Amino acid sequence: MLTRMQTGLVVDPRYEEHDTGPGHPESPARVRAIRAVLEQYRRPGLVRLEPRAATQDELTLNHAPAHVAQVAATAGRPSYAFDADTPTSARSYDTARLAVGGYLVLLESIMEGAVANGFAFVRPPGHHAEPDRAMGFCLFNNVAIGARYLQRRFGLRRILIVDWDVHHGNGTQDSFYDDPEVLYVSTHQYPFYPGTGAAAEVGGGAAAGRTLNVPLPAGCGDDEYIAAFSRVIVPVAEQFRPEFVLVSAGFDAHRRDPLASMTVTEEGYRAMTRMLLGVAATHAQGRIAAVLEGGYDLRALQASVATVLDELGGAAEQAEVATPRPRSGVLDATVAAQRPFWDLAG
Repeated sequence: MLTRMQTGLVVDPRYEEHDTGPGHPESPARVRAIRAVLEQYRRPGLVRLEPRAATQDELTLNHAPAHVAQVAATAGRPSYAFDADTPTSARSYDTARLAVGGYLVLLESIMEGAVANGFAFVRPPGHHAEPDRAMGFCLFNNVAIGARYLQRRFGLRRILIVDWDVHHGNGTQDSFYDDPEVLYVSTHQYPFYPGTGAAAEVGGGAAAGRTLNVPLPAGCGDDEYIAAFSRVIVPVAEQFRPEFVLVSAGFDAHRRDPLASMTVTEEGYRAMTRMLLGVAATHAQGRIAAVLEGGYDLRALQASVATVLDELGGAAEQAEVATPRPRSGVLDATVAAQRPFWDLAG
């Protein structure tokens, strides 16, 4: 029997106020497209959550005060650029605070039992933002601040972050590279921007094995991603036993996306979501919260978002995930790098 779960949604027209300028792929149109599909999307159990602006103390859970001050200094300025990819406008600082705060509202709602899981459709994205640097379209690292918030406010000690954006989340990796309480997992096209995320990057010191990178060559699709999840990511996550699962949900590995060269479909995102839901159900009381990262083809973004929401709502009647047939050897480097820390077959 199909079980429907309460799913929190954070979406707001104010996320369109971060103006990246003409032609920039990370544009307000992304949120408009998601809002449009959500107006048509219907299923029981959807709960709209009102975002709030993150406080200075919350931003500095993960970022240096000097970095927060540098982003704050852009407020009211018509334009500023941290680098060639990362412009701001007069409302960008306020929008970035609302992005962080929107994700925190979702995490609070899940921890307090108001919803079972959820998705924060915020912008700007966050996973490239380092503790002391804005880059790669990102000002503040939404998912990293979320993890620190769960540690600080709720005392969680095992947090899993899974980043399926097509780009490696260098900022998130840097934030937790030496933290044994956070397992950071990334599937990404490699080599590709930002150049980090080799399989040998496994974490430092007591956190060795708490960074799990799955670098994949261009052209990989559902088979390779599903294999990465079923053969490596889920087995490691089961051994880690997370108390909360956070997802950096970028949709730029989709076959339609203009910025990358992967071939993932909506069914690939369905399978990845379902597997993470299984981990959350077994170890984290079902607690899982996605936050939007990349995804620059609007039709692909809309279709993928709806598919993930279907799964978050409970899709027990759906067919089983097909057995993947990945390219030979694509996971070998990751398995070799992780085998000293985890029990992995193959």
